[in-house]
Amino acid sequence: MSTAAKGLRPIITMVSTAGTGRTYVTRKNRRNTPDRLVLRKFDPVVRRHVEFKESR
Repeated sequence: MSTAAKGLRPIITMVSTAGTGRTYVTRKNRRNTPDRLVLRKFDPVVRRHVEFKESR
């Protein structure tokens, strides 16, 4: 991968808001979503969908 591709779509870690410590790893496009990303994903510890927020 070139350095330009790494800068535009960085790898981010999503942390569960349920407090379980569960994480997801994904990529995001900095140009389209410059703010912190928030997604509803499944947390297997609490066995339900919860919000996962981007950590830095």
